[in-house]
Amino acid sequence: MRTFYIETFGCQMNAHDSEKVIGTLMAEGYSQVETPEQADLVLYNTCSIRDKAEQKVFHRLQQFKKDHGRGKIFGVLGCVAQQEGERIFERAPFVSLVAGSASYSKLPEMLVQLEAGNRHVTGLSLDTEEAFDTPFTRRDNPHRAYITIIEGCDKSCAYCVVPFTRGPERSRTSESVLKEARELARVGYKEIQLLGQNVNSYRDPSPAGWDFARMLRAVGEVDGIRRVRFTTSHPRDFVKDIVDAIDENPALCNHVHLPVQSGSTKVLDRMQRLYSRDDYMRRIDWMKTARRNISITTDIIVGFPGETEADFEQTLDLLNEVQYDSLFGFKYSRRPNTHALALEDHIAEEEKSRRLAILQEHQRTIQIRRNSELVGTVEEAFVEGYNHATGQWIGRTTQNRTLNFIHPEHAGPKEGETLAGGYWNVRVTRAGPNSLAGEAVS
Repeated sequence: MRTFYIETFGCQMNAHDSEKVIGTLMAEGYSQVETPEQADLVLYNTCSIRDKAEQKVFHRLQQFKKDHGRGKIFGVLGCVAQQEGERIFERAPFVSLVAGSASYSKLPEMLVQLEAGNRHVTGLSLDTEEAFDTPFTRRDNPHRAYITIIEGCDKSCAYCVVPFTRGPERSRTSESVLKEARELARVGYKEIQLLGQNVNSYRDPSPAGWDFARMLRAVGEVDGIRRVRFTTSHPRDFVKDIVDAIDENPALCNHVHLPVQSGSTKVLDRMQRLYSRDDYMRRIDWMKTARRNISITTDIIVGFPGETEADFEQTLDLLNEVQYDSLFGFKYSRRPNTHALALEDHIAEEEKSRRLAILQEHQRTIQIRRNSELVGTVEEAFVEGYNHATGQWIGRTTQNRTLNFIHPEHAGPKEGETLAGGYWNVRVTRAGPNSLAGEAVS
């Protein structure tokens, strides 16, 4: 039996894309193995959001080929594949397959070419008609599943390569999304996460014409689905009806990831983000005044070209005003084809590192305070696994907080017994900057 190994870099959409690739390969008679040394076919599903991620992939390719690559077929998938195209063959001549995410439906045809001995096989179309037509998906998590409802991006953020690697926005029909959600519920899945580069830009292409809020409501009403999450939202398309939907149905998780990128309207304008700080804060106010306690997380880029110290201070001030439950902070990274390359006043790497460290420490203080407020409360935790090192079950709250806990009657996973996939009420007894700890209660 032919064997394959796949390593995934980047976001949840890449992780779900890898599930599609794995399912397709297994349907074609391939067997997945745990290490690249065991594999006939070695695949890297790549991310190109930041230069560091891209360089990591090429380093991995070069090092593995040098040490263990004899007789293997190598493939580069995903965003770096779409961005670099056939230039990858020049940079890494031993790579035989280069395919972007919109071409995975054609993977069986590409495999035939590889098996026939073709040295350079590509799948670089951004075909809008077949982007979702990947019939085989291997889901390794038996309790939580991803559903891609929209691919691509029509925004033109000055720093972002996604429009070049994922193509224009194209949404699935509401019928196909609900069909997949119902099938997942039927086979036992309890949690669904709706995915899209700009998930709330969803527009049903069928005559039903649903927007994202309507889709969210419908998925939340599927029998058997206990939790529904979504990521990532763009503030421009984030409407109050989304907050109203979350308020109406407890199956819709009270957590929203709403990337702001900067607290300075001037920097947001240079980033071409299509909203001001005031516009963003209006959306925050919708969530702060909701009936449910909605957890808010974000992304922030420091050191964007032209960002002054005063601009950076406005970002720190935004953290104080919003009180985010967590954030992902990044240093600005030059990406090919993006508008920001033509901007002046690029910030020195050392200064970007300084600002990022300040940002992360500032947010850490906020998170310690925010998490400490939950000590003594009882939270429902969805159990994802067991940590043998700490003797705790690993759980996640509806607000997407990690909640590790002990259970007096289940000290650890016994033969044939596990709490994974279940929901337990847990009293929070301790809090740190990145997680909570507690004890299960009846």
